[in-house]
Amino acid sequence: MRVHLLPLLTLAAAAQQEPAPLQKPWDGVPEAYKKLPIGKLAIPNSIAEWRKQRPQVREIVVRSLGELPPRPKPDVRIVSVDRKSGYRIEKLAFHNGVDAQVAGYIAIPENFSGRRPAILTMHGHGSSKENMFGYQPTSQDVAELLTRKGYVVLGIDNYFNGERRGTGPAGDIEMQARGSDMEMSLFKLNLWLGRTLWGMMVRDEQMALDYLVTRAEVDPKRIGAQGMSMGSTRAWWLAAVDDRIQALVGVACFTRYEDLIAIRALRAHGIYYFVPGIMKHFDSEGVMALIAPRPFLALTGDRDAGSPPEGMKTLEQILKQFYKIHNKPDSFRSIIYPETGHVYTDEMKQRMTEWFDKHL
Repeated sequence: MRVHLLPLLTLAAAAQQEPAPLQKPWDGVPEAYKKLPIGKLAIPNSIAEWRKQRPQVREIVVRSLGELPPRPKPDVRIVSVDRKSGYRIEKLAFHNGVDAQVAGYIAIPENFSGRRPAILTMHGHGSSKENMFGYQPTSQDVAELLTRKGYVVLGIDNYFNGERRGTGPAGDIEMQARGSDMEMSLFKLNLWLGRTLWGMMVRDEQMALDYLVTRAEVDPKRIGAQGMSMGSTRAWWLAAVDDRIQALVGVACFTRYEDLIAIRALRAHGIYYFVPGIMKHFDSEGVMALIAPRPFLALTGDRDAGSPPEGMKTLEQILKQFYKIHNKPDSFRSIIYPETGHVYTDEMKQRMTEWFDKHL
């Protein structure tokens, strides 16, 4: 089996490339950090209980993203068209209505009739849209695979990646600086403005989704999301706050936050996705619970530094309960690959496409 690795572009990403050494939870953690005031999600015993509880959980999740500006209707322009055998890739651009011009690609299959299912694909921390659409191939190159199966595929550059590098508060200084500098400056600025960088990133994906559902080629009732690493986390947060995502595949970063503290691995994730206040109420299961009963497949290596095994086991147990009360036990699946690090393998890609074929 061929195993593809991501480019080593940041310290956080580099730390996750090789299988992480196993560490006993809480070993070496100072006592002060073993008794943090972390809230616990109440696990419902019935769908009726969850229907009462869900609005409050969703409000907490949305509020943690900050005071996000309203999304304007995307005014998308097509920059160019690259014709391939059996499909085409349109390069597109739109302004997010706040602070950035957003570049992306949409791949359209040309040998299929009628409205097609669509996938919103999201790249990792050190990657860009180029990596997903074959222009700078890495393991995240999924557009051709999905398009040849009949899916419309859309992906954009994240706030500090691809063509958006050097467009932050310090301008082109950050183009030449370390990859994390623009991320840090955006994180700080957004906090000053009462919002979060993570919230603005998810908001951009929602704008991409706003555009995707307007395409004549797309069936708006059959839209999935997939991503690797930071893209995986964006995918499950997006699905949690936006019900238009009907099926989800997350590769790596099936992460429970308290367990990161327990193995002294907060450094394994960039600062981009940290949001205030959420752990006063619950851990990441509170976010993921909002996805149920929509199909959710998690594919993760047991030696991924950013995904502690104990946390993954806890998430599996909790999420199975949420899918059980919806009478949809088969709509959630987590596969943990032994002796595997932070990778997106060909076998994982096969699982990803089979999941979307089944559910979309």
